[in-house]
Amino acid sequence: MRSYLDFEKPVAEIEARIDELRALQAGDSGPAIAEEISRLEAKAAEVLKELYEELTPWQKTQVARHPERPHCLDYIGTLISDFVPLAGDRKFADDAAIVGGFGRFRGESLCVIGHEKGSSTESRLKHNFGMARPEGYRKAERLMQMADRFAIPVLSLVDTAGAYPGIGAEERGQAEAIARSTAQCLELGVPNVAVIIGEGGSGGAIAIATANRVLMLEHAIYSVISPEGAASILWRDTSKAQEAATGMKITASDMTHFGVIDLIVPEPAGGAHRNPAEAVAAAGEAIAIALGELAGLDPETLRRQRREKFLAIGRNPG
Repeated sequence: MRSYLDFEKPVAEIEARIDELRALQAGDSGPAIAEEISRLEAKAAEVLKELYEELTPWQKTQVARHPERPHCLDYIGTLISDFVPLAGDRKFADDAAIVGGFGRFRGESLCVIGHEKGSSTESRLKHNFGMARPEGYRKAERLMQMADRFAIPVLSLVDTAGAYPGIGAEERGQAEAIARSTAQCLELGVPNVAVIIGEGGSGGAIAIATANRVLMLEHAIYSVISPEGAASILWRDTSKAQEAATGMKITASDMTHFGVIDLIVPEPAGGAHRNPAEAVAAAGEAIAIALGELAGLDPETLRRQRREKFLAIGRNPG
């Protein structure tokens, strides 16, 4: 059964009526019912299109967090062949919030690192809802070093509300691990491409998203803190998260304006959760183009381009 967001209520009502008519159609295949179903389907598509053309930043936040939205492992399962996951940071433990390993993308070797939120209660707990601990970022750093050694490009799939803020994570050096992972991104002598597929939250995202090319799905968000966190700090009232989301400039169009990202990847009508296969395929095409643009560049050029890109953010908004 499809899960609807609050603002999708008009579509939910139309699609509920369609389901009722289909149930009736099972016993009566008369042309009148089929005609009404077709009319309602067209109306639902039109309403959905209109809703998603006018989404507010808070509504985009809800879409980016939709539980049925494709996650990191969905992208890996579809786009990456011969994927071999690697585990552990060689210092403390393995962190399931960050998935990483090597495989092939359209026949070429690729290192893939990404946040995995999980798609069921059990998997969400296993992956800690995509909120990585220090060992996750140290694993990412280790994989990037390995990719650099063997001249293999790196792809990052970003989807996290932020790094895990627990006491244990802080005791094991969360800030230092994020800083080292970010620095490793900057030092890579191979192309790296990052895709914000859902939430891009704070240092937890930037630790693997400091890339030559940063892509972002149309209804994803990218921010220094969650809207709820910002509302809690500014007003001491999380109910003002909607107001915070609007003022924070967290949408893909905002990120393009400030030069934070390079490309917006269009999503299917109604968001990636309505047609995950189409969303993943669109991201795959954008990734292929980005990697193609970077192919053949020497290590020093890649490093210089990457550093200049991030130093220029916000200086010359479009």
